[in-house]
Amino acid sequence: MNYLLDIMGSTLIAGILFLLIFKMNIYTSNANYYSDNELKLQQNAKTLAEIINHDFRKIGYKYSGTSIVTAQPTRIQFWADMDAPGTFGHGVMDFVEYYLGDSTEASGTANQKDKVLYRIINTTDTLGGPTLGLVDLRFSYLDSHGLSTAFLDSIKYVKAEFWVEPYEYVEDNLTGQPDSSQFTYWELTINPRNI
Repeated sequence: MNYLLDIMGSTLIAGILFLLIFKMNIYTSNANYYSDNELKLQQNAKTLAEIINHDFRKIGYKYSGTSIVTAQPTRIQFWADMDAPGTFGHGVMDFVEYYLGDSTEASGTANQKDKVLYRIINTTDTLGGPTLGLVDLRFSYLDSHGLSTAFLDSIKYVKAEFWVEPYEYVEDNLTGQPDSSQFTYWELTINPRNI
């Protein structure tokens, strides 16, 4: 009889230990996935920031007059010479437009909120790349004192804010529902020297 109780007790303890190890393995896998997902979000946000920073620093380059044509929360149009010195097209004024598409234009992701950022040069060269998880983008325009302005000729800074979410959500272990709490917010203020 003692042997039977010992076997049952050790089986129960072994079962509990097995479940703890199994749960720890699931937790570790999810932690790795969340960590990798967060790294991807930060890399995607950094890529978007580099693209916007590169072009917005050129606003007004070699252009006389008010170089910003349209200044809206999700759209900006401006004049600049986008080509580097010594390359084909340098010295020719380019009309550049950035705008945020809607969520129906994004494809290839499970996230229904993904949007495409479009970059159009001279109304013909349209570049609408992958969404990179971009779900929202807001431009705001500041004067030389850092105050918000709607007057095109007084804009000295362009502030870009964007939110990036994962392409696919991970199920939460507790609720079983997709977890949409993971996102990255990025903000940058650009001072184009030529305006």
